[in-house]
Order: sequence, then structure tokens, then C-alpha cells
Amino acid sequence: MAVSELYSKSARVWLPDPEEVWRSAELTRAFTPGDQVLSLRLEDGSVRDRQWIGNLCKIDHVLEHRIDLKSNRLPPLRNPNLLVGENDLTALSYLHEPAVLHNLKVRFTDSKLIYTYCGIVLVAINPYSSLPIYEADIIHAYSGQTLGDMDPHIFAVAEEAYKNMARDERNQSVIVSGESGAGKTVSAKYVMRYFATVSRSSVQANVEDKVLASNPIMEAIGNAKTTRNDNSSRFGKYIEIGFDKKNRIIGAMMKTYLLEKSRVVFQPLGERNYHILYQLCASSHLPEFKDFKLSCADDYLCTNQGQCLAIEGVDDAADMTETRRALTLLGFSDSDQMSLFRILAAILHFSNVEVKAQSADSSSITPDQHHLAMFCELMGVAYQDMAYWLCHRKLRTATETFVKTLSKVSAVNGRDALAKHIYAKLFGWIVDSINRTLKFAATRRCFIGILDIYGFETFDVNSFEQFCINYANEKLQQQFNLHVFKLEQEEYMKEEIPWSLIDFSDNEPCIRLIEARMGVLDLLDEECRMPKGSDDTWVQKLYTTLLKQNVHFDKPRLSNTAFIIHHFADKVEYQCDGFLEKNKDTVNEEHINVLKMSKFDLLVMLLEEQETDTNSTSSTSKRCRQGPASKVHKKTVGLQFRQSLTLLMDMLNATTPHYVRCIKPNDQKAPFTLEPMRTVQQLRSCGVLETIRISAAGYPSRWTYQEFFKRYGVLVRQKDVQTNFNQTCKTALEKLIEDRDKYQFGRTKIFFRAGQVAYLEDLRSEKLRLACVSIQKTLRCWLARKKYLRMRRSAVVLQKHVRAQQACRFVRLLRWTNAAVVIQKNVRMWAGRRAYQRERSAAVTIQGCFRSYKARQSYYKLLYEQKTVVIQSWVRGWLARKRHQRYLAAVVLLQSCVRRLGARRELKRLRAEARSVEHFKKLNVGMENKIMQLQRRIDQQQKEHREASVRQSALEKTQAAEQKRLRGAELDALTKAHRIPSLLEQLASLHRELDAVGREKEEQARAHQEHTLKVRPHPTHTHYNCFVFVVAESQAALETNRQLEKELLEERAHYQSLLSEHLQLEERHGDLQDKMNRSSDVTLCCCVLQDVTRAAVDMPVLLKLQRKVKELEEEKRSLFGQLNRREEAEQEKSKTVNRAELDTEALKRQELESENKRLKQDLGSLRKSLTDDSGPLAPPKPGSMPYNVLLEQLDCSNEELEMRKEEVLLLRSHMVRQTAFKHKSLNQISLLSAKLHTLNEDGELWLAYEGLKETNRVLEGLLQDQGRAHQQEVQEVRRELLGVKEESGRQQQLLAQSLLLPKEAQVEACLQHEITRLANENLDLMERQEGQDKTVRVLKQQLKSYAERLEEQSTVSQIGIPVNITRKEKVFQGMLEYKEGDESMLLKNLVVDLTPRSVAVSSLPWLPAYIIFMCIRYADHINDEERVSTLLNSTIISIKGVIKRRGKDFETVSFWLANAGRFLHCLRQYSGDEDFTKHNTPRQNEHCLTNFELSGYQQVFGDLVIQIYQQLIKCTQDQLLPLIVAGMLEHETAQGVLGSMPASQRKRGASVAEEADAVTVETILQQLSLFHGAMRQHDMDQELVRQAVRQLFHFICAVTLNHLLLRKDMCSWGKGLQIRYKAWQLEEWLMEKELSDCGAKEALEPLVQAAQLLQINKKTPADAQAICAMCSALTAPQIVKVLNLYTPVIEFEERVSPTFIATIQDLLRDRSEPTTLMMDVKSVFPISIPFVPSLVVMDAIQIPASLHLGFLTRV
Repeated sequence: MAVSELYSKSARVWLPDPEEVWRSAELTRAFTPGDQVLSLRLEDGSVRDRQWIGNLCKIDHVLEHRIDLKSNRLPPLRNPNLLVGENDLTALSYLHEPAVLHNLKVRFTDSKLIYTYCGIVLVAINPYSSLPIYEADIIHAYSGQTLGDMDPHIFAVAEEAYKNMARDERNQSVIVSGESGAGKTVSAKYVMRYFATVSRSSVQANVEDKVLASNPIMEAIGNAKTTRNDNSSRFGKYIEIGFDKKNRIIGAMMKTYLLEKSRVVFQPLGERNYHILYQLCASSHLPEFKDFKLSCADDYLCTNQGQCLAIEGVDDAADMTETRRALTLLGFSDSDQMSLFRILAAILHFSNVEVKAQSADSSSITPDQHHLAMFCELMGVAYQDMAYWLCHRKLRTATETFVKTLSKVSAVNGRDALAKHIYAKLFGWIVDSINRTLKFAATRRCFIGILDIYGFETFDVNSFEQFCINYANEKLQQQFNLHVFKLEQEEYMKEEIPWSLIDFSDNEPCIRLIEARMGVLDLLDEECRMPKGSDDTWVQKLYTTLLKQNVHFDKPRLSNTAFIIHHFADKVEYQCDGFLEKNKDTVNEEHINVLKMSKFDLLVMLLEEQETDTNSTSSTSKRCRQGPASKVHKKTVGLQFRQSLTLLMDMLNATTPHYVRCIKPNDQKAPFTLEPMRTVQQLRSCGVLETIRISAAGYPSRWTYQEFFKRYGVLVRQKDVQTNFNQTCKTALEKLIEDRDKYQFGRTKIFFRAGQVAYLEDLRSEKLRLACVSIQKTLRCWLARKKYLRMRRSAVVLQKHVRAQQACRFVRLLRWTNAAVVIQKNVRMWAGRRAYQRERSAAVTIQGCFRSYKARQSYYKLLYEQKTVVIQSWVRGWLARKRHQRYLAAVVLLQSCVRRLGARRELKRLRAEARSVEHFKKLNVGMENKIMQLQRRIDQQQKEHREASVRQSALEKTQAAEQKRLRGAELDALTKAHRIPSLLEQLASLHRELDAVGREKEEQARAHQEHTLKVRPHPTHTHYNCFVFVVAESQAALETNRQLEKELLEERAHYQSLLSEHLQLEERHGDLQDKMNRSSDVTLCCCVLQDVTRAAVDMPVLLKLQRKVKELEEEKRSLFGQLNRREEAEQEKSKTVNRAELDTEALKRQELESENKRLKQDLGSLRKSLTDDSGPLAPPKPGSMPYNVLLEQLDCSNEELEMRKEEVLLLRSHMVRQTAFKHKSLNQISLLSAKLHTLNEDGELWLAYEGLKETNRVLEGLLQDQGRAHQQEVQEVRRELLGVKEESGRQQQLLAQSLLLPKEAQVEACLQHEITRLANENLDLMERQEGQDKTVRVLKQQLKSYAERLEEQSTVSQIGIPVNITRKEKVFQGMLEYKEGDESMLLKNLVVDLTPRSVAVSSLPWLPAYIIFMCIRYADHINDEERVSTLLNSTIISIKGVIKRRGKDFETVSFWLANAGRFLHCLRQYSGDEDFTKHNTPRQNEHCLTNFELSGYQQVFGDLVIQIYQQLIKCTQDQLLPLIVAGMLEHETAQGVLGSMPASQRKRGASVAEEADAVTVETILQQLSLFHGAMRQHDMDQELVRQAVRQLFHFICAVTLNHLLLRKDMCSWGKGLQIRYKAWQLEEWLMEKELSDCGAKEALEPLVQAAQLLQINKKTPADAQAICAMCSALTAPQIVKVLNLYTPVIEFEERVSPTFIATIQDLLRDRSEPTTLMMDVKSVFPISIPFVPSLVVMDAIQIPASLHLGFLTRV
């Protein structure tokens, strides 16, 4: 393709700019070969003031770009709009620096996207703002995805490393680099968090938390604030995270490099020391730190030099708490932590030690130095020794040793060197301790290394630290270049295309300059070994040795103490001052000896560590011992760093690297602000542009054949289209691009040179433009003809209507004339009638006023007289009463005196009689015998009491563990019970509101008092006020009911979530127990018994927790409904018994009970008299005659009492027999049906007949249920009408009474009466409910005991009666008899080994549930509690085991969900509870459980149903997950010119499936149909099916929307149209399956609104208002994210402007909703299990022989 075709008119190019680096311009004239200038116009229309700007010249507002004739270089071209904002920079058509910068700027500033791929590198720009893209939902969304499937993210790189490690079993490494403030530490932290989330630890201790806990510790001791970053890492670290064979984290190991020790004693202006020192000062007020005697950080030299004591938004005290928590989690004991902080406090005090100069060569320390004293106290050393050796130094020669004084400068340097040495030792000890805690607990299969290394640094003054950092970056850049070149070469070889080797920038000469023999480091080490070596002599050696021999080394012009090295990123000038001292890293040996004499164990341990060659550079200052005869030198810092860097490079070369390059967008830390100059500098230094250059040298643009044809098929003529895509593309490209070198055909992809995709885009745009012109021409012709025909028809219609209008006007004139005559006649008649009526009304009014006046006069007179008479009567009555009261008092006084005299005489007589012996004997006759009998009974009871106490002690021991579990549940119940006061407060507030309403009504009555005196109020007004009050109260009650229902749903959801967590913990516990018991050989029976025991222990806790939910559900029932249902139940029961017999028997029973009560009272008084020894009538002594007489009387009373009890029992048993006699006819009918069981017992005919019969029964039951429900509704409506009528009658009476009161008190009386009535009704209903509840409980207990006795008597009476029954006439009771111990065999055949297909032959899908329940009925029938509990617990354990083993098989899970639900319904249906038994037939009621109350197991099986339901949802989600993204997002249902963007460069690298094998929305619908069909086949409850479908649709919506929010290529107008169409297909499926009202359509609403958001206009404020009103189901972050990701694909689309997005954010700011970005994929709606009765009768169930249950016998 010729250059003139690319640089045509209107082509856009990039021009260099001194401020923005590159600016976009447009050609105003086409370029032709030979032109020396280009005519340009800037896109923004601005022109510089200067006439010349480099190669630019301003002439008449037109820029002319001069072309260099030697190189003939033209300005770089811009990429087409289609490629702007690409996820991968290498996918750009034109690969150069301005294209990379512009793409990053568009993504960062406009789309708010901080991550971008550049080949194998992830470019991460620091946003300086918190983004909601790192939550757990985002981690799960990226987990399992292929790199390039979703938008660039740090999690995508981490997932790629994790997946490669798991698949290839090869070690991986993630290299995070960048300059200070670019976000390296945060990126490494997120990578570690990702690994900790997607993998689980294989040991009991949570290794993931420990690995993450190391971050705050290392940040505290190794990070500091710099001018570029508030949390800058001042060391390099490499973390190896180990994984086992199951890819779970088992441990970690950390290596550190080149700690910046100089920061301990010096900080530049605006910077801080390490965070831990400021955290310690901020926490100095704590009691445990009082002994350190610390103050604020401003008081210490080592923390106040930078004059920056605090960081905005950072709380050092809170960070100290977090650091201590992390230390505790990583195994640092309290003593270790206090020792660590003690050393840090000593360093703080040590930095304030002042040294005074005595002379030029000597110095001293005053003896009263407080800080030195505190240092010595904390370190445990002598003050005099430390003060002396800080100012002196010991020198050794070959013959002697002498001490030399130090100058002040040397003493201060020695002090700082010691502080740095101690801190470095402490740093290394902490790292070693962390590594010991995180050591690998098992064999490590692979590891993933995370390298958080410093980036390339260049400052105004660069020293030894910057030299080492840049040296490390040189090594890393070399490794990066080799790896990129290797991958690029492998890609071309895999596609089998010819290519020539390209040259890339190799920095090997620069590396040799630094590390080779006689290099910079070698000469530095040599100078350090010289006795009088200095920085100046070392620099001179560099000049002499390297200046003329190496082009990468240079000398500054104006300095002799600096040197320049040309690095790969830039040239850096290093100042040589301090190089030797930092490289030697010497510490005064006498200082170390003083510290070694300390009593502080940790300090001594730190100083006694031996130096090793393999030790990491975390401890960068080592101790060096040199004696007189020792010539061994320690390793220099440069040598150590070079060796550790060599080991690091060897390790990285042995792993598969993944690169993350962090970019700092600006120096002001402004959010989402990108400075082009700073960004380009970092792009050049981090190797991104080198990657671009390598890619641009070959074939950077790569398209699969299918994608190429889909995008550029419009350029191919119809006759050239073939069935083979590859051949079609080859034919088309040969005609479109003449130069064969511009593209290559690979096996699966087409490779293009730079710029070819842009050329094809231009051709495509021109083709579409011409097509649009043709379409416009035809459309305009059609519109013009349509307009002409419409105008002609309009003219004809206008003529017709005008003529019709004229005729209508003439007719209207005639009608008006006739109407005027009629109106005149009627008006005159109306005027006369009105005058007459006015006169008549005036006469009547005058008469009425006069008559009313006379009537009032008469009324007032009569009223006056009547009130006078009343006053007279009251006065006379009061006088008569006073006189009567005086007479009565006198008479009573006389009577009392007479009676008192008689009482005294009688008392004397009785006392004399009581002293006589005969009277005493008469009272105590028979007392002794009764006392003897009582004594024997007391002995017997004491014996029983001792036995009971022994049993009780045994029970207490067995119940101790269970009580501990119950306590936790009781605490939970108590917390929920505390809600009662809040409800009472709500009730009180309602009462207060009611009082306020009453006061308002009273004020209104006073305000209208004058009006009510004149005009008599109509009765309906007062009735209306009362009605309004009643309505308000009912609304308040409804609101309260809604609130209770909402709380119930929340409580249910919380309970189900707790249940799911409990089940997960139980499964994990079971797995661990299986591993522990794997080596032991235990039989199946023992395992079952152990599981039963464990389940029995856990069962009470579950029952206790579940009672609260049951109580909350019972509160929903209305008091009126309960009362009516109980009254109807009592009436129905009373109809079945003979009224006469019941009345007589009831009277007898009442008489007996009253007599029994009287006898008990007599017995109680007798016992009281026997025990009362203080009275005048003391009881007789044991053995005396009165005592024996009393005992005989007591025995007689007891015998009579026993007789009465037996009579009561006989009467009650007679009542039960009368009730049972009524159902005898129904039993005879069931005998006839039982005869058919012998016909063809195992044949297919019988199964078919039974299936039809059961179907008919189900249909009949449904019709009966509907009829009963309709009748109940009609009765309820009638009762409500009667209640309303009664209420209206009472209201009318109230109105009539209120009218008699004074007018101002009518409203108050009405309201007070209404309040009183409602309060009384509520109290009456509550009392009646409590009374009936107590009566029902008592009657149930009595009925159970009577039924047991009746059954025993009936069995006894039937033993001797021989009955001959043939097999055909046998009546089955719906039970299955089994022997004790057969439970394991039963459950093995019926649960463990059963498959759903083996039951499919039967017409009853719930057969296992019915069989188990029939066995439960047999155990209940024989009253064997152990069998019942064993069978139930074993069933639960077996079902859980099947679900655990085959939980991924949807058919199995669906089958057992249906059976577990049916078993739960059986427990309810046959429990005997009236709420459930009212749905049964009389025959089914005979099969109810009689001996045991299994309501607790109802809740347990409810929990089991919830667990299986959750497993069913998980199973379906696992099967749908691979289909959702491909079917809902990636597949295009309507392909064409409006298709989506081409896939990214990374995604093209994967194998592309054929169209026939592509996943579509029809695939998802087929899978949903399979799920629905299986659930219907297993006859699952319809409500459970509806809830499952709703949950699945929520999952589809959440997964689709989450991927849409994470994929920029999916956010376009065409993709929104396709998503909406697919959502409509899902809704159609719901309508087809009759599931439209199950809530699934509402679950899809967020996805539908997101699709509409992609299609709606996004320009004006009105559009913003419409978007906010439409997207009610989307959160504000989701709306903003979709708008930011919106990417134009075709020509008529435009990007969303930042101002429009800002408007949307302002409108959404007031939304009170969660601010989460991702939908919760794991969210599960709380389910409800409504009761569904069955019409199947137990005795009609047949057991197929295929189940191998021959050991069961039908009873």
C-alpha cells in the first residue's frame, strides 16, 4: 500500500509537543512523494503563539510540518476510532509511543479503567482513589477465566499464574515493578489476596490469613512516607507461596533485599521514618508502654527531621492495633512483641543522645543524659560503658592496642551506625520469625513467587541506594526482553509463518559495566579493601579504567566526584560521596561488645547471629571481627546484593514469569489525572515501549479467519464467498491488499503488519458510506412519492368535508330557529313558577320561626319546673338518709355489745370442754392406724426417692454435654426475646399516636363549637369520625403485620444461612474424621451407630434454634381465625357423639370430680392438722388409739378415691368407644379395596391399575380441596358481613347515646367508647386463646393416655376370640414390620444403592419416603422409641451421604429432594395436629402416629430439605456456569454490520470453536428444560420448583451482568440489543412452562435494564433523568460502570461524555441503596416449604420386588 494512500486528506497524525508530548492533528492536504512539508490543522483548533515549533511553521492559521529529507520520516498516524481504548496495546494497528499514550489516557481518564494489557505485561496506573473492583465477588468472577476473556485486571494475571501452576505443575512468578508511588505494594497485596481466596489451606490453621497478616507487619517496619508516596516500600521482597497437590496454600517464605537503613537516622524534608516508630509514639499512652517513657514523635531526632509527623487519612494508633493483631496471628507472643517494641523505643531514645565537642579530635557525653540513660535501661547495659565507647575507639596494631578519642562528627556517625545496625538486625529477626510461622506444613509441589521490587529511580542527587536499585532493574529488564522475544518467536513458529529475526535492545553491555571484572562494583570492593581508600580515589579509578573503554560510562563536565551510567531507561548521574562507607557498612566493634553484655535476651540473640553467605539481604549490616592476625574481610553490601540478585534471577528464569508494570500518573496524587510527560518517562523506563517495538517489528495485528470474515465480510463480493472461511479470506485479501509482505496466512490466524487494519477499516467505512448513500437515495424517492399520494388524498378529503360542512351549517340554522322558540316558552314558564315558589317559601319560613319560638318558651318553662322538683327530692332524700344512718349505727352498737357478751360465755364453755379427756379421744379415734400407714408410705417413697436420685445422677452426667449445647441456643433465644420490649414500645407509640389523634379531634370540636350550637350535627358525622378512627387503627395493625412478616422473612433467611454454614462445617468435620479413621477397619454397623449418636447430640441444639422460627410463624395467625377454627372443630367433634349420653356422662364426671375435690380438701386439712404442733389441739402421738383411728379413716378415704378414679376412667373409655363406633363403616369399605391386593401382586397389570387409581385419587383430592377452600372463603365472607352488621348496630346505638350528651363532649365520648371496646375485645380474645390452648394441651395428654389404655384393653379382650380371616379379606394398617437391626440393610437398599431410574418404573415417585414412613409407623405402633430415633437419624445420615457422594448428579439430588420433602409432609400429615389432619380422609386419619410426638424431627427434615435444595441449586449452577457467558454475551444471534467488536489480541490466541459447536441461548434453554423436566418427573413440590427456577434466573442474571461489567468489548449498542432479545427468550420459556409468576422475571430485571441502558440515548440532561428513572434495579456504581465501559463499535455510535457521567452521578447521589458493583452470585433466596397433603393411603402402597426389600412385612 502506497504512502500517499495513508497520508491522504483528512488523515489524522501525531505531532510532538513540549507539554503534552504528542498532539493530534489532521491533514488539510494530501501528501504526495517529494513534498517537503505537510499541511496540518490541530484537532482542537488551537495554534501556538510562536511562529516555529520544532519542525512546525504557522502560516495563516495552518501548521506546516517540515519533513526530514535525510530520514524521510513522516508523523506517526492515528489509529481508527474502532481500536481506541483497546484492552491490549499490541492489538493497535499503529504501534508507536503516541498511540500507546493516547490509548492509556482514554482508558484511564475517560473510562476510569486502570488496567491495560501490553502483550504479556499488565500496565497498572495508580488511580489515587478507592475503586470497588477488588471485592470477593470480583475474585470469584475472574476465577477460572482465561486471560483475555475479561477486561484487564490484576486478578486476571494472578488467575493465569495459578492456572498455569495447577495445569503445568511448573513454578510461577509475578514480577511487580514501578517507581515509588506507583502502587507496587498494593498490587502485590491484591495478588496475595487472590491466591488466599481461590485456594483453601490443607491444614487446620488458616495459612491464608497468616500470609495476608504479614503485609501490615512488613509495611510497618519496612515502609515509610516519601515525597512521592505515602506508603513507599523501602526494601525489595520476594514471597514464595507454596501449594500442595490439591493446589491449596500450605505455607509461604519471604526474602528481602536492600533495606534502606539510612532512613533510620535521616529523612529528607517532607518524608518520614518507618511507620512503626510513629505508631509506637502514637500508642505511648497505653499501660503496657508506660515503662518506655515515650512522648510524641516530634520530640525525637530520628522522627522529626522530615518535619512531617502525620499522613493525611492515616491513624497511627489504629495501625498500631492492626500491627499487633497481625503479630499475634503470626505467632509472636506478648513477650516477643514487648521485646520488639522495647528495642524500637531504645532506638528512639538513642537518636536524641547529644555529643559535645571538647576539641577538634575529641568529644564527650554528659553524665546526666536522660535519653542515653533510658537507652541503657531498655537495653540492659551499663551507662558508663556506652557513654565512654561512643566517644572513643580502640585501634589495634601488630604489637599493641590503644584507645583513640573521636571527634563529634565521628561519634555522631558511630551512634547512627549503631542505630542502623540494631534496626537492620531487628528487621531480619522479624522476617525470619515470619518465615518460621509460614513454613510449609507439608510437601510443596509448586510455588508462586511475588516479587515486589523497586523501579528505576533517578533523583537530583543519586547515591549508592539508587545505584543498586537501577542495577537490579537492568537485570530484570534483560530477563524481560529475552522472555518477550522468546514468546513472540514461539507464536510465529506455532502458526508456521516465515519471519526474519529482529534486533532488540539488549542491555548486556551496561550490566557488564556494573558487575564484570574491573567493573564498577569490582573497583568499589577493591577500594574498600584499601587501608586509605576514599570516594575520590575510587572515582578516579573509574575514570581511568572505564571512561574510554565503555560507551555506557561517562563523566560529567563540571564535576570530578560523579559519574554517569547510560541505563536502558535513561542516563543517571551518581554522586560518589558515601559510596565506600555504605558499601563497607561498618559498626564500631566496642559498641557491639557493650551490647553483648546486656541482660536483654533478644538483643543478645540478634548480635550473636553468625554471618552466612546464603543469608538474605534483610540483615544488611553484619558484624565483622578482625583480630591482629586475621585477614578475613566480611562481604561488602555490593557483593551481597550482587549474589542475592544472581540467585533471584536464577529463580525467576526457572519459573514462568508474569509482569505487572505500575505507573504513577501524576506527582500531585490527583485522582484519575494523567500527566503525559511523567507517564511517557515511566513507559520508557519500565519496558512497555520495548515490548511495543518488538511487536511492531513483526506482525502485531492478528485475526482469526472467522473474526476477519465477520468484520470485513462486507468487502467481499457475493460470488467470492465460499464455504471455507480460510479460502474466502485469502481470496479477499489478495484483492484488497496488493503488497503480499503486509500480511501472512497462518494455520488459524491472519497476521498483519502495522497499519493494515486501519487501512481495512477505511475501506469498510467507505463501503458502508456508499451503501448508506444508495439506501438514502431509494428511501428519499419512496418518501417523496408517499408524500405526493398523501397530499392528493388530503385534497380530496378536504373537498368532501367542506361541502359537508356547508350543508351541516344550513341544517344547524333551521334547528337553532326552532330551538329558540322552545327555549323562550320554557323560560317564561320557569320565571313564573320561581316567583310563586319564592313567595310560598317565605310564608312557610315565617310560620316556622314563630312556632319554634313559642315551643322554646314552653320547653324552657317545663325544664325550669322539672329541675326545681329534682333539687327538692335530692335534698329531702339526703335528710332522710342521714337520720336513718344515725338510727342504724345505734342499733349496730347495741347488737355488738350483746353478741360480745354471749361469745365470751361460749368461749369459757368450750375451753372447759376442750380440757376433758373424752373430747380428746373422740377427736383422735382411728388416727394411729392412719399415721402408721402414712409412715409406711413415707418409707416406701423414701426408697423410691433414693432410686430416683441414683437414676437422676446418671442422667445428669449423660446430659451435661447436651446442656452445654443448649446454653448457646438459649442465649440466642434470649436475645430474640429481648425484642419483646421493642414491640411493646411500638405498641405504646401507637397508643400515643391514638391519644394525639383524640386531642386533635377535641381541638377540632372546640373550634367548631359555635357552629355546632347553631346547627345540629347530622348523625353520620360522628359515625364518620369513628369510622375514620377505626380505619386508621386497622391500617396501623396492617402495617404492624407487614413489619412482622418482613422480620419473619429476615429471620428465616438468617436462619437458613446459619444452617448452611452449620452443614458446611459438619461436612468439613466429617471429611476430617474420615481422614483420621481411614487406616482403621470399622464395620458399617458401628459407623451408623456413631453417626446416629453424633446426630442425636446435635439434634437438641437444632430443635432449640428452630423453635423460635416456629413461634414467629405462629404469631402471624389472627386471633379471630384461631377462635373460629377451634369453635368449628369442637362443633364437628360434638356431632359425632350422642348428645344425651354425653350430657349424662358429663354430669356424672363433674359430680365425681367435685366429690374427688372435696375429699382432697378434707385430706389436706387433715394433714395440716397433723403437722400443726403449735395449736391448742396438738395431734396424737404415734401408736395411740386416736392416731390409729385417724389412719383407718385415711385408708378408707384413699380406697374411695381410687374407686372414683376408676369410674372416671371407665366413663372416658366409654366415650372413646362411642366415637370410634362412628368410623366402623369406613373401615369396612377399606376392607373391600384390600381384597384386590392379592390379584396379580407383582405384575404389571396391578401396577398400571394402581397408577390410574392413585391418579384419580389425586384429582379427586384436588377437587375436594378446592371445594373446601371455596366453602371456607364463603363462610369467612359471611362471618365478616355479620360482624360488620353487628358493628354498625353498635355504632348506631353509640350515636344515639352520644346525642343525649352535651354537644362538646360527643366526639370525646365516641372516641373513648371505641378505645374501650377495642381494648376489651383484644383482652377477651387473648384470654380465650390462652384458655383454649391450655384446654387443648390437657385434652391431648388425656386422650393419649386413654387411647393407650383402651388399646391395651382391646388387645386383651381380643386374645381369646378366634377369628378366621382369609387373605383376600385381610385389612392392612399401612405399616411395614422389620426386625431390630435391619435398619442398615433397609437404608442400604432403599437409599444408598437406589438410583432414580430404578424407581422410574413405579407410578409412585415418592416410594422411598412412603416406605420409610411406614416403618416409622410400625415402630410407633409397638411403642419402641429407640427404633424410631435410630431409623430417623440413620435415614438423615444416609440421605446426607448420598447427597455428598453424588451431589453433582442433578437427577439424584432432585429425586431425594422430592422424597425428603414428601417425608416431611408425611410427618406433618400424620402427626395428629388439627392444622394438618383436616386435609386427610378418614382412612388417612387412622394412620396417624399414636405414641410419639415427632414435631422436632419435622424441623430437622425441614433443614435436610433446605440442604438438599441448596445442593440442587449448586449442582445446576455448576452446569449452567460454562454456558451463561458464551450463550448470553458472546454468541451473536443477529450477525451483520452491527456486530460487536473483534476479540482482543489475547483472546484470539485461543482456539476458536466452530459455529456448529457454539453455545447459544437455546443451549441454556435446553438445559433449563432438562432441569425442569427432571423435577416434574420426580413430582417435586410445585412451590419448590418455582423457587428453584427463580434462583437459577437470578444466577443467570448475576453472572451475565458481572461479566458485562468486567468486559469493555461487550458494552455497545448492538450487544445491548442482543442481550435484550435473549432475555425475552428466557421470559418466553417461563410463559411456556407456566412459571411467569414465580418471581424469575423480576430476577432478570437488572440484566434487562443494563441492556436498555446500552441502547438508550446518552447525551442530554433529559436522557440522564430517564436513565435514573429506568434503572431502578441497578445500583449507582453499576450504572456509572456501564456508561464508562460503553464503547462505540459502528460509525453512528459515540462515546459517553464525562460531563454526562458526572450528571448521572449527581442524580444518583441521593439513592439509599448498597454501593456494590457486582451482583452476589452466591446469594440464595430464603425458601419456604408449604404443606402439600397427599391422597395416597398407606395400606394401598405396593413394594416392587426390584427394591430387594423382602425382609419387610406388611402389617
